[in-house]
Amino acid sequence: MKKILLTFLAIMTVATSVFAASTKDEALAYFKKYVNLANNYDPIITTMYSPSARIIREVVKPDGSTVTRVTNTQRYISEMRKSQIVAKIRNYKNNYSNIKVERTGTDTYKISSLRQPSGETYKLKAYFVVKKQPNGNWIIIEEMMQTKVQLFINAK
Repeated sequence: MKKILLTFLAIMTVATSVFAASTKDEALAYFKKYVNLANNYDPIITTMYSPSARIIREVVKPDGSTVTRVTNTQRYISEMRKSQIVAKIRNYKNNYSNIKVERTGTDTYKISSLRQPSGETYKLKAYFVVKKQPNGNWIIIEEMMQTKVQLFINAK
């Protein structure tokens, strides 16, 4: 009887952890949803970020050196809304390749990739750290993208 009870408890523990834990596939699906919404200029994209997300832009200067700028979610979303208008007119999109998903903590994943802006031949580094919330929703808690747009250098 003791063996049966222990076996049952072991099975329940494994089954519970399988259903409760997030997976790399879920994190990747969330990233793909993000890319699709971003490339279609969907305003819902602004809800995919944590209010306290860390937004990092690494500006690649013409000489190859970099300057890092960090901003908060509120300012980033405000700027995103403004730039979406011009991006939509220009049909600007980002293509991501070499996508790698790495678990970094409980229900937290870092998705690294190379980002190729539309119309460009170069690729730039990018990563997103996503976290599954207790309610089952995912959010971006950190985002880093390299850019060659020099305007970011003077941004505060």
